[in-house]
Amino acid sequence: MSRGFSSTFLSLLLALSLALAVTATPIVQVRDNFVRLPLAKKFNLTGTHTLLARDQARVKHLNALAKARLAGTPLSSDAVIGVPVDNQAVSYIATVGVGNPATQYDLIVDTGSSNTWVGASRTFVQTSTTRQTRDRVSVTYGSGDFSGTEFTDTVSLGNGLTVTGQSIGAATESEGFDGVDGILGIGPVDLTVGTLSPDTTATIPTVRGNPADGKLPFPVTDNLFAQGIITDDLVSVSFEPTNTVEIVNGELTFGGTDSSKFVGAITFAPITRTSPASEFWGINQSIRFGTSTSILSNTAGIVDTGTTLTLISTDALRRYQRATGAVLDNATGLLRITPTQFANLQSLFFTINGVTFEFTANAQAWPRALNTAIGGNTNSVYLVVGSIGTPTGEGLDFINGQTWLERFYTVFDTGNSRIGFANTPFTTANTN
Repeated sequence: MSRGFSSTFLSLLLALSLALAVTATPIVQVRDNFVRLPLAKKFNLTGTHTLLARDQARVKHLNALAKARLAGTPLSSDAVIGVPVDNQAVSYIATVGVGNPATQYDLIVDTGSSNTWVGASRTFVQTSTTRQTRDRVSVTYGSGDFSGTEFTDTVSLGNGLTVTGQSIGAATESEGFDGVDGILGIGPVDLTVGTLSPDTTATIPTVRGNPADGKLPFPVTDNLFAQGIITDDLVSVSFEPTNTVEIVNGELTFGGTDSSKFVGAITFAPITRTSPASEFWGINQSIRFGTSTSILSNTAGIVDTGTTLTLISTDALRRYQRATGAVLDNATGLLRITPTQFANLQSLFFTINGVTFEFTANAQAWPRALNTAIGGNTNSVYLVVGSIGTPTGEGLDFINGQTWLERFYTVFDTGNSRIGFANTPFTTANTN
């Protein structure tokens, strides 16, 4: 073997080794930077109100909250005229440890609020890592509320990963949260303004906040980012449709996207500039039924893990009802169709930033195995598309809730003020 050939061969071998290293290493490194929390879907159907009534009460609260924030005034406790306090019906739950040694709490994952708190069921346990601040904390939700004391503490997120200096509300009073311990809020940081007292103008930075701007210890996502545990200031949500009452069927991923959870490319859309949707995780989208029936022209709304159904404006729902032939079911509050109508039900198409996502007929149906759990009968098909309670043009004309998110991988990208969507292996599933 000539010296020239040997040198060339070694160079090629080195280049090949480097190429393989470059190809393989990022996968390992990126996955090591993820913080994953399993999500369990939980039904609490002990309340007396329908899913739609709960969701519409939440919408009224979100609207009132946004208006108060834009006006620079606190949200009064009677600002929302909604349904009476009732248990959260359908929630996605993450188990989070607080303290050292850690006490495990089951928390509702909520992109429409920003405070993280515990104590609704399991009492907050103070340990050597607990530090009390000077503030009281209170938050009103659509059909529930809590109040208590703010602490900072160590929070465990699984896989041995912990964040320190985490702001935690310890509830001394709460209503509407039977069966869970509190909320893991990953909404916009500004929603925490007015929740603390005496620091009424201070923020508790969350997923869309800038940690450098915070006057108080950072909440979960900002702490992960600020402490270098995650490299990107975002959180991704993966849900799967299910027809059982309680199951671990989702994952919350801090700091990146998990390619095993979605198919194809992620489409990103900027946060809308239209108020009040812009105060939350808001986007612009249009909705079409079948090939040519317009349901909702391009308008602003939000993506929200705390809403169960897929809600659209009142006039859009009338168009959807005509297109499907559905009738209103008084027992459930949902639109109802027959099995024969369901067999001919066409897909809804959601166009977001120029890309269209198909919401299949099966996706539009409430899981039939759970019909009786919501007061329905086994022979009917109930639709998960409901009325938001206001006409088009109000600035919050739709909510893509849990039933929609179960079909699409979603990325709440703080650093770039955008939301990403991708199809999943369950987008066209016939689970329901």
